[in-house]
Amino acid sequence: MITRRRTLFVLGLSAVLPSAYAAPPTGKVLRLGLLEAFREKFDPDSTPLHRALVESLREQGYVLGRDFTLEYRSAQGNPGAAALPGLAAELVRLKVDVFVTIFNGPTQAASEATKSIPIVAIGVSDPVIVGMAASLARPGGNVTGLAINATEISAKRVQFLKEAIPNLSRVAVLWNSNLKVMERQFQKVETAAPSLGVTVLSLRVSSSDDFDKAFAAISQSRSGGLIVLFGPMRGNDLPRIVEFVSRNRIPTIFELGQGVSGGGLMDFGPDPVGLARHAGAYVDKIANGAKAADLPIQEPTTFELVINLKAAHSMGLSIPESLRLRATRVIE
Repeated sequence: MITRRRTLFVLGLSAVLPSAYAAPPTGKVLRLGLLEAFREKFDPDSTPLHRALVESLREQGYVLGRDFTLEYRSAQGNPGAAALPGLAAELVRLKVDVFVTIFNGPTQAASEATKSIPIVAIGVSDPVIVGMAASLARPGGNVTGLAINATEISAKRVQFLKEAIPNLSRVAVLWNSNLKVMERQFQKVETAAPSLGVTVLSLRVSSSDDFDKAFAAISQSRSGGLIVLFGPMRGNDLPRIVEFVSRNRIPTIFELGQGVSGGGLMDFGPDPVGLARHAGAYVDKIANGAKAADLPIQEPTTFELVINLKAAHSMGLSIPESLRLRATRVIE
């Protein structure tokens, strides 16, 4: 049984929510270029993030096929490969009016492919830190949209594991070394851990071939918990991780939506579907003449914590009531 205690998602979008611009420019059919890393096709009927994007545009008065067309390109689960730059360049050649990108890899590829076509990013992590924007308030380039302060929230994952396991003294961190932002997230975990009495084991993974070695290192280290910092992954990578931690009863905290449904202990982070629900407001502003450089990049101010009590029981853990009460969802 899943218990939803409350919805914890607040986004300060006063600067970009619909105002005078409530419909597409007369006679203009926008060509959007949607670029992402891991899905095989655009499917608003069964993919919540795609559905949220289409609904967000509809709320601004844009109907697919009437007011905008969509050129979809995906690296199909291979975000670390050279596919994304080529796909971004292809969309530039098609002369799309606006890029919509999902997460860091596609956003980085689009920003390197063009400095003139505006980019509305969904779920880009730490855009200022990684050099995609001058500041959140005034991005200054062609990238704007919905960001995640992923570096800061990474430290919270150590805290939640420590609260769930009070005697935790060693935690392994499995992270994707293909993505620069993941290295910064790991460094934040490494900095936060000592104050909680926890030492950190770093496990860098750059390809699917690295997982067996990483899993062996986790088992040999006898770490009391695991933090998974991965972002978009190849299609079969996440199931492998979840199966490993479930089989070996390793208390693990994942990014939101990645682990608990397969038997992991906790998920924590912002909801990318919630971010996508606001992307249409950015597209509408840009279609009506606003510059991406002037549209503030917004971040969520609250996040979702999901706890799998069934998994906790199988691991012999008793989750403190104080932590359970702060969860957005509890799987019992």
